[in-house]
Amino acid sequence: MDQQQSGMMRPNDSLGRELMRTPEEVTTILELKRQGWGAKRIAKELGISKNTVKAYLAKGGWAPYGRPRRKRLLDGQEAWMAESYLQHHGNADVVRQELGRQFGLEVSLRTVERAVVPLRRQLKAAALATVRFETPPGRQLQADFGQTRVFICGEAVWVHLCVLTLGFSRRPFVQAFAHERRNNWFVALEGAFAHFGGVPQEVLIDNTRVLVKSHDRLTREVAFTESFRAFCSYWGIRPVACAPLRAQTKGKDENGVGYVKHNAIAGHRFDSWEQLAGHLQWWMREVADTRMHGTTGEKPLERFLREEQAALQPLRGRPPYVQAREMVRRVQTDLCVEVDTNHYSVPWRYIGEQVCVVFFGGQISIQHAGQLIAVHAVCRGRHQWVVDKNHFHGVANTPLSEAKGLPVAAGSVGPELLRPLSDYEALIGGAE
Repeated sequence: MDQQQSGMMRPNDSLGRELMRTPEEVTTILELKRQGWGAKRIAKELGISKNTVKAYLAKGGWAPYGRPRRKRLLDGQEAWMAESYLQHHGNADVVRQELGRQFGLEVSLRTVERAVVPLRRQLKAAALATVRFETPPGRQLQADFGQTRVFICGEAVWVHLCVLTLGFSRRPFVQAFAHERRNNWFVALEGAFAHFGGVPQEVLIDNTRVLVKSHDRLTREVAFTESFRAFCSYWGIRPVACAPLRAQTKGKDENGVGYVKHNAIAGHRFDSWEQLAGHLQWWMREVADTRMHGTTGEKPLERFLREEQAALQPLRGRPPYVQAREMVRRVQTDLCVEVDTNHYSVPWRYIGEQVCVVFFGGQISIQHAGQLIAVHAVCRGRHQWVVDKNHFHGVANTPLSEAKGLPVAAGSVGPELLRPLSDYEALIGGAE
């Protein structure tokens, strides 16, 4: 035996026990045996015991040491534990209690948790899994609200995004609001109908309390609010609510909310709510409609025009169901808020403040912190100024309206125009 072969052998450990031979060393033992060497001669040549040589010759090759597995308390209970763990929705402590009660096995919670590790992964995967279903053209519109912080006029404010997605083409419609009120749902849905040029057969929503009164998890019976049922009846659309605590069944739109937050908004800053609305219109037209969709492999707009547009129910010139509009505006230095290119005055002390503007019944009401501060008749023209001279009272010595050459509304707002705030709250969907 040459020195190279002898150099392959490993020494004994610190207690004098032979270390396990490597596969290469065992191959050497078998080769020497094939050449006619005896076990004693091989052992002497390699510096190992004769019994070690005989053991590897008997095995006919290298094999790792096998340690006998100790018997465990839970041996034989694998099938029962799997059934019980899934039945109790992954509660390992309940399984531990049942082991003691049914089988008299007293084990620690940690022991049970180690035993159900594969089952825990199975439950997690099942919870995350979403059964993807495809809806035919014109069948379904999925709707959801999400909120995010957006810088508007230099301030970080909460913006509520209503995202509506056609189930077949994946074409989206997005509208931003200051609140998730009932009326804003209706405004967004009607905005989507106008944007798509038609009405789908059904709308799928989550279980928002402004539209759903109750939803039984067992019977799946849904009670929609009277106003939402009336809205759906007006447009000939069927309301559907996703299963309670299973919003992922509305996956096309749930993903859409995140897509809008991280793509359309994505750190942008806006000088006004109007600028935000304009940006969303641009984003829908230039980005969302023309991207290559990861699931369908097509651009949503192309898929919509080819197969889904004709499947929508026609609008037939129906006027909007919603007769009240709500929006947020900032009072400019000219004491006015701008809406639809027209300017409406408010008392001068609200300059720089954000106010809520509500259109209803030919009138525009302006509120600040829940208080009504101005009421005007809606101007039907464009680029007009609707000004109440009393709003300029106390501004220097010369009425600001005269200095700017603005037309002044005759007289002040009469008491007959000042409706109770509860009327406006009901109109904009603050309460059912």
